[in-house]
Amino acid sequence: MHTKQLSSHLYIIDLRPTGVENFIASYVLRGTKATAIIETGPTCSIPNLLTGLNEIGVRNQDIDYIMVSHIHIDHGGGAGTLMQHLPTAKLIVHPRGAPHIIHPEKLWEQSQQVLGEVATAYGKIEPAPENRVIAPSDSTLFDLGGTVQIKVLETLGHASHHLAYFDSDSQGIFQGDAAGIYFPQLDATIPTAPAPFNLEMTLASLEKLAQMQPKWLYYTHYGPVENAVKRIRSYEAQLQLWAHVVSQAVKRGDTLESVHEQILQKDPQMKAALDFINKHLILRRGVLMQNVQGYVEYFRKKLLA
Repeated sequence: MHTKQLSSHLYIIDLRPTGVENFIASYVLRGTKATAIIETGPTCSIPNLLTGLNEIGVRNQDIDYIMVSHIHIDHGGGAGTLMQHLPTAKLIVHPRGAPHIIHPEKLWEQSQQVLGEVATAYGKIEPAPENRVIAPSDSTLFDLGGTVQIKVLETLGHASHHLAYFDSDSQGIFQGDAAGIYFPQLDATIPTAPAPFNLEMTLASLEKLAQMQPKWLYYTHYGPVENAVKRIRSYEAQLQLWAHVVSQAVKRGDTLESVHEQILQKDPQMKAALDFINKHLILRRGVLMQNVQGYVEYFRKKLLA
């Protein structure tokens, strides 16, 4: 079993990409008239997702919506493949992301360039059928029936095509990468800031999430966490800490490796997570440095502006 029931209507499925546990989650919400999946993970995880649906008694033909936070390969890369198995499901994706999931050739090429062997392990991004793609606006509501309503929240910054989803029943937010990566083993969070990262947009999105007064954050990476507003404020402070360190380092012309070391020295959560990251089968392959680089590029652009 790699599923767990979180509430009367909500389940989590551990997608276990390339066998890695507790790293990418899909969530399944069951209302009285519709069922939704939030996050698909990469293509390699789709068999595990389908097995998870079977474990919780959801038939493929009963899925009405597939909702992805954004089209990065670890969140929505498997959407096109999944839709081949779910005959009536509509894909919900940001308007800027929709064209790239319908015609994913460039997205797949960029994923390979950025992630290398990780992208290959995750699997090729297959196209989603255009007539089954919905690109909602901010605050769109999807009524799943009963007390279950999903509100779309545009949350830019990590990506220019990022959405979060607020569940009215549990008062929780499926935040994608808007509020970072959470390690349940360590109770620690690290930023997700790959280029082109935008700090101001990210902070505005976090404020938007906090204004919803959620009780829960449902992390794609990984799992449900209570005290959501406190977590959001803590993440804001962490981003501001990185911003201070990186902005000063960029002004001095420090190397990327030096910036990385300075962050490790200043951020206690990063210091606590470093050994775990270095042993992780996916994270150890340069993911942390990509986030540092995203910050550095952001402040270099500001310096030149």
